[in-house]
Amino acid sequence: MLLMVSVQNLEEAKQAIRGAADIVDVKNLQEALVGSAHPSLVKEVRELVPLEQHASVTLGVVPKQVGTVAMAVYTAGILNATSVKVGFMDTEYSLAKEILLAAKESLNGFETKLIGSVFADSDISKGIDPGLMQDLAVDGKCDGWLIDTITKDGRNLLDFMEESQLRDLVFSGKKMGISTALSGHLKLQNLDEIARINPDIVGVRGAVCAKQDRSNGVYWESVKEFKRQLNLRQTGEINVLGDKHENVVSDLNFENWVVVDGTGKNCASILSELDQIILENGVNLIEAIIPNILNTYDVVIWAEQRGHSIVSKRKDDSTDSIRVLIKP
Repeated sequence: MLLMVSVQNLEEAKQAIRGAADIVDVKNLQEALVGSAHPSLVKEVRELVPLEQHASVTLGVVPKQVGTVAMAVYTAGILNATSVKVGFMDTEYSLAKEILLAAKESLNGFETKLIGSVFADSDISKGIDPGLMQDLAVDGKCDGWLIDTITKDGRNLLDFMEESQLRDLVFSGKKMGISTALSGHLKLQNLDEIARINPDIVGVRGAVCAKQDRSNGVYWESVKEFKRQLNLRQTGEINVLGDKHENVVSDLNFENWVVVDGTGKNCASILSELDQIILENGVNLIEAIIPNILNTYDVVIWAEQRGHSIVSKRKDDSTDSIRVLIKP
């Protein structure tokens, strides 16, 4: 999981970088419910953020105007944002799809990724059902999606959607090769649930601000601590999964053994490679090298859904990776 920190100015961006945020996300909390920052600020942040870190742009809740949104997305491409998020509230599914398709077309020739976004509290925001987020992302040709909240009354994402529902949505995104992100007033005490859901990206603001108040500035110490707690769950030092899905498999044929090295890859890439190897090679055993413990859970679920068996899981202390032996 990558940590995305939302910032409103250059000083907050510096704090996020110092705290080792993986993604510095530029937004404007003063404009309507959530809006877009001025292009000059986005440019300054993009120039500040090191290339190995991501600088993304949030357009916020976009208007029901296809051309206007496409132009804004095009600007994000010109500014070399890593990604641009397009959010919908009180918008019909068909119009949201049309807007996303136009936005995607406007990014031709740019490396900027298109992220569609809806709100978990859709009953309040009169928005698109968040359960349709994956479908909308596919129909709108998005590179990824984000589920957030618009409510400002102290409730967060997990008050509006069940852990199991979010888990299913995230896993469906990974199987399709689509980036998944969750946000919405998430705090440190929500990390166990979020870790079990295991999205590609976790977005925060209030949790890394002074007194956990999103209207206060971002502080690097809070960013660093949130990132540390996230890493503790990814390495398994804080076990949020338990010892589920352990199988004992006999009658193993150790010929035609293939290793899939997932080092440096996201879970979607690992699952895609596993599917391809099984389809093309008819292997007897696969050893998958998984970079963190949470992604092993995704591999286990994938194996169960495909009818494969997990023979063993072991930690490689030399690399801190997890080696999962799979019998197709």
